[in-house]
Amino acid sequence: MGQLVDGVWHDVWYDTKSTGGAFKRTNAKFRNWITADGSAGPSSDGGFKAESGRYHLYVSYACPWAHRALIFRQIKGLADHISISAVHPDMLSDGWTFETDDHGATGDSLFGLPFARDIYLKVEPTMTGRVTVPILWDKQQNTIVSNESSEIIRMFNTAFNDITGNTDDYWPEEMRDDIAPVNDRIYDTFNNGVYKSGFATTQDAYDAAVGPLFDTLDWLEDRLSQNRYLMGDRITEADWRLFTTLVRFDPVYHLHFKCNRKRIVDYPNLWAYTRELYQWDGVAETVNMDHIVRHYHYSHETINPHRIIPTNPILDYAAPHGRG
Repeated sequence: MGQLVDGVWHDVWYDTKSTGGAFKRTNAKFRNWITADGSAGPSSDGGFKAESGRYHLYVSYACPWAHRALIFRQIKGLADHISISAVHPDMLSDGWTFETDDHGATGDSLFGLPFARDIYLKVEPTMTGRVTVPILWDKQQNTIVSNESSEIIRMFNTAFNDITGNTDDYWPEEMRDDIAPVNDRIYDTFNNGVYKSGFATTQDAYDAAVGPLFDTLDWLEDRLSQNRYLMGDRITEADWRLFTTLVRFDPVYHLHFKCNRKRIVDYPNLWAYTRELYQWDGVAETVNMDHIVRHYHYSHETINPHRIIPTNPILDYAAPHGRG
């Protein structure tokens, strides 16, 4: 996981010395919006109009942030309107690459470029920053719309409704004030908490992350014992944001990131809930466990220097969930 500095690639890992061993995630750099009519979105000065075939999504099947965008592309009926390229699961000295494999890595179908950083450099040749996915690309203006997954899923949620006829709303206006604090806690202590635990380089930093992570899992287990979904009887973006970490937890985070107090299968409600979301129409095909397992164990040399990919538990995500 390197970074660009003034347009030049540097193969450097996260610097945790200045943070007492704690992992700190950087903010996304491109924050424009697609709207139905092309008007400006909430975090940008200018807008991009929703049009079929105009946009391209760069993803990693291994990355939970990119997985959010893949799920919304699927459940909102956008697969025929927004094309995709998927990077190779190995993120080594060159970061995300467009090498191909037999498990879903497609190469760069737009430009034939070798590295994900080249997509950023097409827009900003002197860019400084991390090269992350997802990347939402505008083929018409030849630029990046956004690389912030939480905002991409909200664009997908509503901007293309007139094109697809799919009006399912996972971020309903009347529930937003209630969804926000749930998202915030899950993001800080769980979505990002697994990384704060796994990438910690001191005992204190690890302890500070792993405790709140399992407190949140206990809270979620209790919440889902009383409600079918996080916000009650209606599924929302909060559920999908949670799911991408849940589905990776037992195969990867439990062992690789030392989040091993309990597994998701040890939480009856969370495990059944994970299976229900996995079985949602179209979602299973967005889960590429080959890429997920290989990426984490093969890419993080500081955690797994010999790049040994472990045997994993056999998990039946297709088993009946019983959450009727």
